Amino acid sequence: MGIDEKIIFEDDDYVVVNKDSGMLAIPDRYNKDLPNLYDMLTEKYGKIFIVHRLDKDTSGAIIFAKNPEAHRDLSIKWEEGGVSKTYFALVTGRFDESQGNINLPIGPLKKKKGVMVIDKRNGKDAFTSYKVLEKYREYTYLEVTPKTGRTHQIRVHLAAIGHPLVVDPLYNRKEAILNLGTKLEQKIEPQNFRTKKDKDKKPKISKEKLEKIRKLAEEKSKLEPIINRLPLHAGKIRFMHYRTKEFVEIEAPMPKDMRTTLDVLSLQSFFNNKEKRK
Repeated sequence: MGIDEKIIFEDDDYVVVNKDSGMLAIPDRYNKDLPNLYDMLTEKYGKIFIVHRLDKDTSGAIIFAKNPEAHRDLSIKWEEGGVSKTYFALVTGRFDESQGNINLPIGPLKKKKGVMVIDKRNGKDAFTSYKVLEKYREYTYLEVTPKTGRTHQIRVHLAAIGHPLVVDPLYNRKEAILNLGTKLEQKIEPQNFRTKKDKDKKPKISKEKLEKIRKLAEEKSKLEPIINRLPLHAGKIRFMHYRTKEFVEIEAPMPKDMRTTLDVLSLQSFFNNKEKRK
């Protein structure tokens, strides 16, 4: 898919791209030939300005400015917390609370380049809020809002409270989720949608929906791995446009691998809950 298909917002001052996981935002320090959004946009527009960055394996909305004035204004807003960023994350474990805040300073790990840690003595202030969207058997789906913009902030903060991203080679040491959907399709039979009270009645679910779920499970059961990158997506971004003085709010559609993972976890939860009721 070309760069034009990934642009989700554009005007005379800004262009916002829905970045794929695995795509670099800027040129690689050691290999300038690797594909990256900056080079693609420079080729398209002639000149482009970097406002912020996303980790290579993080997907979602990333903003570039088209002129120095737009770049300067949004960069200042970014540093001062004037840009609202909403991420969606799949993490390990289940939360007792429905929402919370993490206020822990972050700094680089001196012994390993590129790794960040909680550093209460020398780290920079970092603040992250989160809200639980869905609980699964072993995982939780979160809406995460970082108030500051430290390197790896969401990854480090969530790991610090015992709920790292499900897949994160740096902070969880797990590189993939495998076979989540295996054999789910064998459970999707009409009788499995009845409870003890209505076991002699027809299933409450329609044939059409049953077939849709069956096909979904069959498709998901063939995915190995089901996801092998950071399950972190920059889904929403909101800022005041310096020229129009109006708020711009942009949503980046979630990529297929994250949608698939959440679908399969929902199916698993459905059948796990039914088995508990038996």
